[in-house]
Amino acid sequence: MEQEVQLNEHNKQEYPPMHTAEHILNQTMVQMFGCPRSKNSHIERRKSKCDYQLGKAPTNDDIVAIEQKVNEIIGLHLPVSSFFTNRNDIPPEVDLSKLPEDASETLRIVKIGDYDTCACIGTHVGNTSEIGKFKIISTDYANGRFRIRFKLEAGS
Repeated sequence: MEQEVQLNEHNKQEYPPMHTAEHILNQTMVQMFGCPRSKNSHIERRKSKCDYQLGKAPTNDDIVAIEQKVNEIIGLHLPVSSFFTNRNDIPPEVDLSKLPEDASETLRIVKIGDYDTCACIGTHVGNTSEIGKFKIISTDYANGRFRIRFKLEAGS
């Protein structure tokens, strides 16, 4: 008899396209700036924000490049999949620093093609083609915190 996987309860209902875009943005920031994934984010249907710890403010060219890279990845129409694994079998690229202390032994790993892999219990689209166009609305930088506010537009 197969045992049902028990994960921690999720505290909110996300908008899958926006939540998936957050994953792509996080990986883009990690690759471009060598920073950790966002530790503080607010993901909503209309607009969202993510905070990153950076040593200096990104330039306007950097901000344009972030938006372009996220849209490039969305445009690849990558499959979004997930699998369950034990904490002892976590892929090495998965950052567990945001995991709550009471997280279950079994974790759900979400993959966006070969671009991003992370532990997550949220909802996601099945393919990046379902996200739409990523648009940075505004940014600000203060005391090492770089905040990106963004939205999604129809089309890619």
